[in-house]
Amino acid sequence: MKKRFPGGIHPKEGPGGKAVTSACPIEVLPPPARVVIPMSQHIGAPCSPTVKVGDKVKIGQVIGEKTGFVSASIHASVSGTVKSISPCIVANGTTVPSVCIDNDFKDEWIELAPPPEDTPLSELCNMAGLVGLGGATFPTAVKVVPPKGTVIDTVILNGAECEPYLSADHRLMLERPQDVLGGLRLIMASLSAKSAYIGIEMNKPDAIGKLTELTKDDSNITIVPLPVNYPQGGEKQLIYAVTKRTVPAGALPSAVGCLVCNVGTSAALYKVKTTGQPVIDRVTTIAGRVARPGNYLVRIGTQIADLIEAAGGILPEAKQLIYGGPMMGMAINRTDIPVTKGCSGITIVAFDAMEEHESPCIRCGRCASVCPMLLMPTLIDHAARKRNFTEAERLGAMNCIECGSCTYVCPAKRSLTQSCRISKRMITAARKKGGK
Repeated sequence: MKKRFPGGIHPKEGPGGKAVTSACPIEVLPPPARVVIPMSQHIGAPCSPTVKVGDKVKIGQVIGEKTGFVSASIHASVSGTVKSISPCIVANGTTVPSVCIDNDFKDEWIELAPPPEDTPLSELCNMAGLVGLGGATFPTAVKVVPPKGTVIDTVILNGAECEPYLSADHRLMLERPQDVLGGLRLIMASLSAKSAYIGIEMNKPDAIGKLTELTKDDSNITIVPLPVNYPQGGEKQLIYAVTKRTVPAGALPSAVGCLVCNVGTSAALYKVKTTGQPVIDRVTTIAGRVARPGNYLVRIGTQIADLIEAAGGILPEAKQLIYGGPMMGMAINRTDIPVTKGCSGITIVAFDAMEEHESPCIRCGRCASVCPMLLMPTLIDHAARKRNFTEAERLGAMNCIECGSCTYVCPAKRSLTQSCRISKRMITAARKKGGK
């Protein structure tokens, strides 16, 4: 059976891409003198600070409590004193209330202990403030409780890491495979799932080999080598490639009996189960035009400037700084933005997409041929530019996963993904206004 989904592309990488970073073991980045921890690092309701200026805090202490069902608590990543609680600019250009902590370098932790054996999986996720660490940042506590009447028979771990340059998940699978598998087994047991798959692109043969060896006696877990085809890590694309099940438009994976988690999320889940440690750090790749590309275990709230310094600095030919990977990441113009739970990488490239000028669509159809959701991006783009968002919705704009494949292949350099993104926002706003 061919492990493929419709569409997809093969983005090119420059110097400092996966070929370099995948060979770099995870290094522990020393905690900075100050961390700035945003109160919104997840999809859903932002957190409310539980500390005030002048408070002493310890590592792992809750400093932001969830304010809604779809939310995730936030914890201190260093010990020290709360310097301020004020707005901070994050990667998408918005300002978010944030807790600023001056590190006392005592590295004092709250008292950690494995939670009781009968602790529900959703509560483990709540305790850890766990979200999708692949970048989606959907609160895991919500994800692991399927809709009433839904049966999850298949759990899929996403180890594809199809985004160019990034290798954080790759190194995690190599260096902490038992944590990845431990978290997977916790999810399977909680959902009574009969089978599980770990999808890994074939450009990671060492990770495929490692996990295959560790699961050779477990008939319920299958390691699935996948063709290198971006966006292989998309949730619906991964489900189709591994199981040949098609998630209906507008539906969740649970509609076809599946639950998908990132390998990093699984490893973090196992850590909270065995030690009680919440999410206070994550593995982040820094790649591209830096002196020493690599993978770092970074405390949440560390500024990007500290990560760049650890990587030896930006090279002179660099033109653009990207929070994430070059396909789905966000271009940023400052280095005081903090690393958050969803930051799987920082990429520095020698080109600037804004230097490329648009020209009229030539109706070549390339965007449609590579769209993994089988959309017509050029038609959605046309509707969006005319601000006809009703038409954009009819054309399926809400199904766009914003992978960037259409923009990548467009010979006219049209901002197709951006038009889909704007359409989704306007459609969502109209639905809320209409009370739908």
